[in-house]
Amino acid sequence: MSDNVTFDAIVLKELNKPLELVKGIQFPDLKKGQVLVKIYYAGLCHSQVMEARGHRGQDPYLPHMLGHEGTGEVVAVGEGVTKVAPGDHVIMTWIKGSGHEAGGCCYAGPSGETINSGGVTTFGEYAVASENRLVKKPEGIPFDLGVLLGCALPTGAGIVLNDIKPEKGATLAVVGLGGIGISALLAATTFDPERLIAVDIEQSKLDLAKEFGATHTFHAAHDDWEAEILALTDGKGVDHAVEATGLAEMIERAFNVIRPGGGELVFASHPKAGDVIRLDPFELIKGKQIRGSWGGSSKPDRDFEILADLFRQGRLPLRQLLSDTYTLETINEALEDLENRKIIRALIKISEPPADAA
Repeated sequence: MSDNVTFDAIVLKELNKPLELVKGIQFPDLKKGQVLVKIYYAGLCHSQVMEARGHRGQDPYLPHMLGHEGTGEVVAVGEGVTKVAPGDHVIMTWIKGSGHEAGGCCYAGPSGETINSGGVTTFGEYAVASENRLVKKPEGIPFDLGVLLGCALPTGAGIVLNDIKPEKGATLAVVGLGGIGISALLAATTFDPERLIAVDIEQSKLDLAKEFGATHTFHAAHDDWEAEILALTDGKGVDHAVEATGLAEMIERAFNVIRPGGGELVFASHPKAGDVIRLDPFELIKGKQIRGSWGGSSKPDRDFEILADLFRQGRLPLRQLLSDTYTLETINEALEDLENRKIIRALIKISEPPADAA
C-alpha cells in the first residue's frame, strides 16, 4: 500500500483543546471503494474551527481526524474503484461526486487506540478517502490552488452558478467575505451585475472585493449597510443576496436587504449549534425567499472543470484567496488566525508536490 509503515496526522481528541499531531498512525487495509492518497496540500475553513471549538455540539466520534479539502496523489485503490488509479493527481472534497460511497475509516494509533475519520480527511501525510470524494485534478490547476476546489470555490461560486443563476444586470449583495463569500463574489462578476455589493467587518477584505469587481462595499461594524443598500436600490432591495458569515444575526440582516416580490437570500453559513434565525413571516408573504445551500449544489465531476476553465481564462484570480501557508506543526496557529479573521483561507502544506505538476 505504501513504502511507509506509519504516517503522521492531526487529530481532534478533545473539544476546545488544541489539535494534536499524532505520529506513528498505522495504515489500514483498504476496503471496497476506498482510496489511499498521499496529501500535498490541505485547506482550512471555518467548519474545522467549529468542530475544534465544539460549536457543532457534542462530538460522538472523538478522537478523529479533520480536514475536508485538499490535493494529493493516489497511492493505492481498493476493490471496485475505477474513477482513479495509482499515480493520479486528485482534488479531495467533502462534496459527494460519482463513485463508491465507502463511508468512514478507522485507523490504529501508535498505542493501538482507534482514531476515527469520515469519508475524507486531509490533515495528514496520507488519508484513506471514499472514491466519491475524489476528482482528478484539472489541467492547469496547481496543487496549492486546487485545495479551493475542495470546498470554498464550489460552495461559494456554486451558490451563484447553480442556485441563484442571476440574470444579466441584476443587483446582488454578498455578506461575509471569507473563502465562500469571496468565491461567490468572483462568480457573480461573470454575470455582469448592475450592482455588486460586498459587506464585511474587515477592511482588507472589502478592499479585495473592490479589486475583484464589487461596485460598492460596506463595513459591517461602521456603516448602516442595510439602509445604504436599500438607498442604492431606490428602496427596493437587491434581487439576490449571499450570506456567508456563519452568524444567525447576519442571515436575518441579509434577509432585510432583498426585495419583496421575488428577492432571494441564499446562505451557506454554519451558525453555532442551537442558534436560530428569526424572520417576519409577513416578509415571506410579500414574496421574499430564503434558502440554504449544501455545497453550492455543486456536482464535483462536472463543476470542478467548469471552475478550472474560468481560472484558465483569467476570470477567477484564485491566488489572492489563499493567505499564509502553514504546516501540520503550526495548524493551531492557522485555526486561531482564521477564527480571528486575519486570513481568508489557510493553506496547509503537508509535503512537496511533483515539481513539474500543475
